[in-house]
Amino acid sequence: MSIRQRRSKTAGAVCIAAALLTGCISATASPAGLYATPIGNAPVTANPTPYSTALFCMADYARRYNLPSPRMAVGRISDYTGTVSADGGRQVTGGASLMAVSALAKSGARIVERYDTSVSELELRYANNRLIGDDGPGGAEDQQYRRILAGQVPGSDFYMVGGITEVNYNIRSGGFDAAGGEATSSTPLSVAFSGKAFVMNIAIDLRLVQTTTLEVVDVVSYQKQIIGREVSAGVFDFLNGNVFDISAGEGGFEPVQLAVRALIERATVEFMANLYGAPGPEICLNASNDPLGGTTGLTGGYYPAYPNTDTNNGQTRSDPSRWHDRRDTAVRRSRY
Repeated sequence: MSIRQRRSKTAGAVCIAAALLTGCISATASPAGLYATPIGNAPVTANPTPYSTALFCMADYARRYNLPSPRMAVGRISDYTGTVSADGGRQVTGGASLMAVSALAKSGARIVERYDTSVSELELRYANNRLIGDDGPGGAEDQQYRRILAGQVPGSDFYMVGGITEVNYNIRSGGFDAAGGEATSSTPLSVAFSGKAFVMNIAIDLRLVQTTTLEVVDVVSYQKQIIGREVSAGVFDFLNGNVFDISAGEGGFEPVQLAVRALIERATVEFMANLYGAPGPEICLNASNDPLGGTTGLTGGYYPAYPNTDTNNGQTRSDPSRWHDRRDTAVRRSRY
């Protein structure tokens, strides 16, 4: 077979492959109004972190002992790192406040809205001008304007506020790259292997503020490390005048935004253990549901929100052995 014939066959194979790839796309929309059917059929699933179980446990603890929850609100928990991704978007989520609301709900807290009150404020303004009507005792035909009553909006007792304060890239990285082949053979075969791993971290600083006095009654500062890895292998060969280049790889990067959610949920466990007057967060945290580790010292200007210093979790954050004793035999066991 001549070189021209081989080239013609190669070009024909490429054209056939291209035609097959575009076969699922039509220039005419289907009766459903689609040019193509979207791929993927993964269902919607829950989005827990390793600390979600502890939050549910905290809610069960409060119900079991009939512990009332103060009214909680969430303020701005912004990204103060200023990091920008390569495509120009945010590197770190701007939805940390929404994650905090979800975390409080998991812990059984009573929540009042303070983050986005635009709809309530608009309707309050309309009601003040008697523009909004509600059904009266006689039903829809007995329409009455909505009345504004003094004290109808419950106030918050505490609110959570803070920010994402650190993103540190490439705290440590490592890798290997190896290749080999036959240089003297008429059909040289070359193989290559490579692997990379790197670690970064993200940190958050949150505070719990008493609404009526603006006293900061609790502070939590946590960080979490995030790991990424990549492994690849390839083969390069000449065989009867043909070139073969085959490679495969696998990589993964721990989700950054899920790490933010985990940090917020871990801090919420601390906050709600204090507000419920629990002996400490260890009533719901142990080696099985706290795989990311505990604290290594007092995290900030902590003092109890209520006079419960004999039973609250004020000392649990100053003990470096908390939640680590089962992971490292060199660390002494803490005594509760």
